[in-house]
Amino acid sequence: MTEQDTTVPAAERQTNRLPHKRGSRRGTLAAWLFIAPAFIAYASFVLVPLAMSLYYSMLSWDGIGDASFNGLANYVTVLTDADLLQIIGNAFQLVLYFTLIPVGLGLAIASAIRGQMSGTFGTVTRTIFFLPQVIPLVAAGIAWSWMFASSGVVNQGLKAIGLSSWTRGWLGDFDWALPAVGIIGAWVLLGLCIMLLVTGIAKIDASLYEAARLDGARPWHEFVYITLPGLRQEIGVCVTLTIIAALASFDIVYIATQGGPGITTTVPGLEIYRLAFAHRQVGLASALAIVLMVLVLITISPVQWLTRDKK
Repeated sequence: MTEQDTTVPAAERQTNRLPHKRGSRRGTLAAWLFIAPAFIAYASFVLVPLAMSLYYSMLSWDGIGDASFNGLANYVTVLTDADLLQIIGNAFQLVLYFTLIPVGLGLAIASAIRGQMSGTFGTVTRTIFFLPQVIPLVAAGIAWSWMFASSGVVNQGLKAIGLSSWTRGWLGDFDWALPAVGIIGAWVLLGLCIMLLVTGIAKIDASLYEAARLDGARPWHEFVYITLPGLRQEIGVCVTLTIIAALASFDIVYIATQGGPGITTTVPGLEIYRLAFAHRQVGLASALAIVLMVLVLITISPVQWLTRDKK
């Protein structure tokens, strides 16, 4: 092979490579242009307020007058003040109601109606279960406040079945106010979990259930060995959304109890509002908000890791 034969292909390869680089640069520029509007919006409404909150959390400021820098003092207060620790604990107690009840009941209901979601029955069922998501949380909080009142539907029902000793003012009781708020949140989130899980079940190959029945599997075995593994990602989404709803709850608590009696139902979101706008402690409110954000990330990260797609 001559020298010309060996060099010409190399030159051709170099020539062919140049348009690809130019095309790649154009593609990268186009991608950034498409991303830019969303990134600007995200930075404006998320990153910038987050940076400002982080800055405010290191100040002693009433929101109006001069501010003084006090370092990590606000964080020390959040992590050592008994009332604030109880308020954070209230949010984690709500996780038990906001997460376990909707996800557990959602799995049971979705499995029970797995093969009956087509036609009119499926449409009506989806509408009924998803209705709490359509109702504004303020309206839901008001309605449940009436139901949990001393003369409300809950107490009347208990009296009707001979459990008059169980009646009480649920939202005003120091022991039962937080569980009552948890029940309201569970009711609101149940429909969302059912819809996500029903959608997930529809994606599972029906032949797996048929093969299991031919092998003599019972419904419980189908649920454990087919439904649960097939719904890992959907369960992860439900758990993540309900945990965030519990830790960041505000609407339901504010409408139903306003944090009372005492601080038994006060949650971080409500306390941040009070500290910033009622007590004029903007720095402490910002520190509590940052701590809450970190706690949310720490709590949902294991859920995301355990339920991610391992393929």
